[in-house]
This record gives sequence, C-alpha cells and structure tokens, in this order.
Amino acid sequence: MTLDQLQTFLCVARLQGVRRASEQMNISQPAVTARLQALEDTLQVKLFERTSRGVLLTREGELLRGYAEQIIFVQEEIRQRVSDPTGLEGLFRVGASETIAETWLPRFLERLSQDYPRLSLELTVDISFNLREALLARQLDLAFLMGPVSAYSVNNVTLPSFELGWYRAATSPDPDFLTTPVISYARNTRPYRELVEALSKRCGPGVRVFSCASLSASIQMIASGIGVGPIPKALAQERVAAGQLQGFDPGWVPSPLEFTASWMAEPRNSLAERCAHLAAEIAQPK
Repeated sequence: MTLDQLQTFLCVARLQGVRRASEQMNISQPAVTARLQALEDTLQVKLFERTSRGVLLTREGELLRGYAEQIIFVQEEIRQRVSDPTGLEGLFRVGASETIAETWLPRFLERLSQDYPRLSLELTVDISFNLREALLARQLDLAFLMGPVSAYSVNNVTLPSFELGWYRAATSPDPDFLTTPVISYARNTRPYRELVEALSKRCGPGVRVFSCASLSASIQMIASGIGVGPIPKALAQERVAAGQLQGFDPGWVPSPLEFTASWMAEPRNSLAERCAHLAAEIAQPK
C-alpha cells in the first residue's frame, strides 16, 4: 500500500469516477485503474461498485476512506510543519477578480515567488462567478473572489473589503440618473444585481445600466464621459489625482465589495492554505 494509491483512491471516491480523477490528477486512466487494482489486491477487498451515476464506495471502501483521509492529513501536516517551503515544486493555479488584480495581487505574486522559488504559477483573472465555478471544478487551487463560497467543501479566509464611490468624468456635470447611463459590473455578479435593485427603487425603471465584465474598461468608459458608476475608491484615486475622474454624492453608495481567499478543503492543500493567509496579510491597507 502506497501514498499514491491512497491519494488516487480518495480522488476517485471524491469525484465518483476514474476519468474525472484522471483529469484532476493529470495521469492516465489506466494508471488510475492500476493503482486502484493494486490497492484492492493488497487489501483483498473490493473498494468500489460501478453504477449508472459513476463509481461508489463499498462498505469496505467507506471504512478505508476514513483511515486514508487521516493518513493524507498527517502527510500534509508533515509537509507544512517540517519541509522546507523553498523546495516545493509543481504548478500552483491562482484565480483572481480584476479588482484584486489591479490592487494588491502583484505584491502577493512577488512574495509567492520569493517564498516558493521553484513553484510554477498559472494565473487566471476573471469575474467571481467564473472563478467560483473553476474552483469547484478543481481547476484552481486558490481563488480571490467576491465571497465567501458557501459550498461545504470550500474553506474561506476573509480579505479586506473595497469601499465604493460614485465617479464621473472630471469634465462632466453631476448626472441625472434618468438620462445618464450607469456603468456597472457584469450581469451575473452580486454588485450588478444590488445596483440595479437600488437604482430601480430610488430612480424608477428608466435608468440605463451598461454592464461590463472588465473593470478597467468600465473605468475608462466613465473617464471618457460615456456614463457614471461606482468604482472601488482604491482604484479611482490615481485617476482623480490625474484630473480624469471626479467623485460625486448622489446620496447613497452600493455596499462594499467583500472578498475571500477560497480553496478546496478536501483533500487538504497546505500550500493553498498558507497562501490564503499570506494574501490576507498582504492585502491589509497600509
């Protein structure tokens, strides 16, 4: 019995399929099957039953799962507490919303490179909805998104929030929401939904909302005078100082953007856990 066999067993049990486990572990299906067969031969029991829904654990498989999870947990504890982090190798997949990519993410990546010089990085910048889906599909190891992710299989660490302010082009007058478009986040995001609901209650159904998945493009649209919109204050400061944007007060502002560092809880990923807490430290306002 080997750790590779137990890790493969847990992955197949979690994903309920050899093919899905093969894709997740980046090894061939025959290799997954061979590890499972070797484990069953060693224990002389059948661990899985094939069904129309995939593969399910037998009674013996359920019993083994509890022991295997404890073994892998101890392995991760040893790796986290004893091993030298500078020796960690492999691919670490990070996803981040554009708000974070435009603020403290470069500092995080610089620190990550310093602490783990042999680690390879794959970075995805996207809207939080897509990042959440990628995380749950195990296509990301760590995601910085508007959270928390409420799935039981996900751990979350709270990150500093971003206060929003209303901004217009510096050369434009204060707007009338019934005639001036409002530039907003992508449609399938919480800030968009909250903004549309608030505008409808305060101004009626006649407000035009232009949704945009790119935060930098939204800021440029506002600076160009196409419309007005709520922007994280941390991102607006530079353009306000440059005379491109001007804040204004319509009497209310949307709620702050709340972010988390989120990662899959099972199997335990000590690197993702470390990096989530590192991000929370780096993201603190100076």
